Amino acid sequence: MSNKGKDIMIEQQNIVECQRMASQGVQILGIFISLMGCLGVMVACGLPMWRVTAFIGANIVTAQIIWEGIWMSCVVQSTGQMQCKIYDTVLALSSDLQAARALVIISILFGVFGVVVSVAGGKCTDCIEDTRTKAKASITAGVLFIIAGVLCLIPVSWTAHSIISDFYNPMLSESQRRELGASLYIGWGAAVMLLLGGGLLCWNCPPKEQRIYNPKFSPVRSTISSREYV
Repeated sequence: MSNKGKDIMIEQQNIVECQRMASQGVQILGIFISLMGCLGVMVACGLPMWRVTAFIGANIVTAQIIWEGIWMSCVVQSTGQMQCKIYDTVLALSSDLQAARALVIISILFGVFGVVVSVAGGKCTDCIEDTRTKAKASITAGVLFIIAGVLCLIPVSWTAHSIISDFYNPMLSESQRRELGASLYIGWGAAVMLLLGGGLLCWNCPPKEQRIYNPKFSPVRSTISSREYV
């Protein structure tokens, strides 16, 4: 093999190695973003700030602030003292918060399962040895993260729409109106991270193995005139 053929093989090997490292970096980034999204969903689930007291009109100065979550409601006094109470029954919640309970819990389960699958199918781990199986596990984890993001986005947006509709409802008094709480913003951010991280894992398909160019040189055949044998 000539020096030119060796140079071509080395160059192609370097290209394949660079593509492999870039693919590994994208996968790690997707897992990290998705993991942050899962943690965000957990925070939004536990934080009782889906609905908060709206300060409008004569309600600007108030002795207490009301926080409403999907598991409990809290009352913060002007002195700084806070009292929280877990809901006695699910029927005490509005329809959007009832749905939020189920959807957020399912979103967390999908997210946790996606983290486990993504780590098992990671290119830095040895849980799965087959390269194709690792790629399928990574794509499966991406799909799980996307589903988790959608399941988180639905209740957050539904609750926000309900709050905005009630805010402009003339039949409700000012003390009954609520504003968007911090949990909704955290939920939106978590949903975006899950969708982005899952999209990166699905997009990061393994590149097709490039065939290393192996130049073959046929020996030069010397043509001898038949006349020389005559």
